[in-house]
Amino acid sequence: MSGFAREGDDGVARGGRAIVALPELGRSETLRSTDARLAEAAGLAAAIGLDVVERVSYKVREPRPATLFGKGQVEDLATHARADEAELVVVDGTVTPIQQKNLETALGTKVIDRTGLILEIFGERAATAEGRLQVELAHLDYQAGRLVRSWTHLERQRGGFGFLGGPGETQIEADRRMIRDRMAKLRRELAEVSRTRGLHRARRQRAPWPVIALVGYTNAGKSTLFNRLTGAGVMAENLLFATLDPTMRQISLPGIDKAILSDTVGFVSDLPTQLVAAFRATLEEVTTADLIVHVRDVAHPDSAAQADDVAHVLEEIGARGEDGAGGAPLIEAWNKVDAIDDEQRTLLLNEAARRDDVVPISAITGEGVDALREAMAARVTAGAQLYQLSLDVADGASLAWLHEHGRVIDETVEGERMVIEVCLSDAVHDRFVARQESGARGGG
Repeated sequence: MSGFAREGDDGVARGGRAIVALPELGRSETLRSTDARLAEAAGLAAAIGLDVVERVSYKVREPRPATLFGKGQVEDLATHARADEAELVVVDGTVTPIQQKNLETALGTKVIDRTGLILEIFGERAATAEGRLQVELAHLDYQAGRLVRSWTHLERQRGGFGFLGGPGETQIEADRRMIRDRMAKLRRELAEVSRTRGLHRARRQRAPWPVIALVGYTNAGKSTLFNRLTGAGVMAENLLFATLDPTMRQISLPGIDKAILSDTVGFVSDLPTQLVAAFRATLEEVTTADLIVHVRDVAHPDSAAQADDVAHVLEEIGARGEDGAGGAPLIEAWNKVDAIDDEQRTLLLNEAARRDDVVPISAITGEGVDALREAMAARVTAGAQLYQLSLDVADGASLAWLHEHGRVIDETVEGERMVIEVCLSDAVHDRFVARQESGARGGG
């Protein structure tokens, strides 16, 4: 249940009428057009079922400490709110607690900023215990300085967090103590989740199978591609943040019998810092992947700006340093080539042909997906070298492992030993050595 659709709540219900207001700050630098930014904000609002009845933008040379917008702009926005019978105004920017309070008084509606809206979406979408912990921690961090609503959501098991409505401010100091205690408890639980995830990751590395992480802007088509590559039924809708909790599945690639493919939460411009911090445990799957596949929606008019946002988040979580240093290799899957016109398609295909880190695809039709599989396999096995390994003739498990993870060139039996010539990447060879050492300790 959404946090703003509870029976008896004076908040804005699902389907409630909303206005999206964009403050165009004079000092802001963005590659996106005003229309594109308004469209994305409206998409975020629609993701939690709001009915966006109008989109307006205002040029704000200097943000007003009390209201963000200028006096005349606030009056104009109030006129729109009355005319459209809006219940909520979504400000596509950052609004301080005092600005939120003053705007609500002046407009006669509830007000939520971009961070709050994204947190509400995540609160509604979290499907696993880990996801709910992460979102609740992010929400509490965001709300700690606000305390303009009740905190009954803390006892809820799932759903949104209700800061679009509620009976009002109560016992602020007691609430602050409860928030601090709750956040400390959540951090301990998430630390345990991270520890467990690390153990699972170490086990995979000993197994070992290469891990490939799909990343990209929200709604770029990651889940559709994930489903095509794995045959899984992950939620894949034309909706912002359709995927929240990470999903991992086994796939096979040319020359690689088994790899692990991970579908991650979509990124977005101005992703709240609270969410980046809270989802760090989940995003560790990206930082430790053997290969990152950046899925880009090349049919979107802001594809370049979205790619910049993804690169920024990857750098922020430590998955990519400057110029890609310090992280896993990355290839770009230029998705939705079926949705562009012939002229755009020709230009795009010519550009992709000049690069060795790009594969044009359509996750919907399957075009280019086989080429992407080949590219993924080539990157995972890049730098493979010929190794000569000696095994006990009775060690059939290790021989099978080498056949599964490398390319066996020759096998020669010499008494009680078997000499194997096999092509392995450095990473896979290291995993084989770790596997043998682990087996030796276990046998000892």
